[in-house]
Amino acid sequence: MKQTIVFLMLCLLIYGCGQSGNQESAADGSASKQSVSDYDPKRGQGKHENVQVGPGIDEQMATAGKLIADLKCASCHKYTDERLVGPGWSGVSQKHRPEWIMNFITNPDPMIDQDPELQAQLELCLVRMPNQNLSDEDARSIVEFMRQNDGAN
Repeated sequence: MKQTIVFLMLCLLIYGCGQSGNQESAADGSASKQSVSDYDPKRGQGKHENVQVGPGIDEQMATAGKLIADLKCASCHKYTDERLVGPGWSGVSQKHRPEWIMNFITNPDPMIDQDPELQAQLELCLVRMPNQNLSDEDARSIVEFMRQNDGAN
């Protein structure tokens, strides 16, 4: 039974990893990359530079975020501090700015390549987070769910 569960989890993981997103291409057709020296550890790498969150939780957005997370994220992440395939989510919204979280959700590969903390996490988890091709709205809803999960008021 345990081998069957492990096999099913591996199948889900392989399926999720096969859903990787498209990289933006430069005008010459090569993939555009930001240099390591341009990497901002506070906001990560990506288009999200200033994500506004209110003082309280947007309940509707958090509910939508939980639905998305249950579908796209919960096979690898628990909402506690316990690691599954990837690290647990407890405390993520307190540790990282919303810009960093949204950039990681929507742009995981370049961030893993440049962020020392994510590289260390990869050494522990041994699996790169796949690009789930989430919209900006979906990513923002997940941030709101993470804030709710962390007990933000």
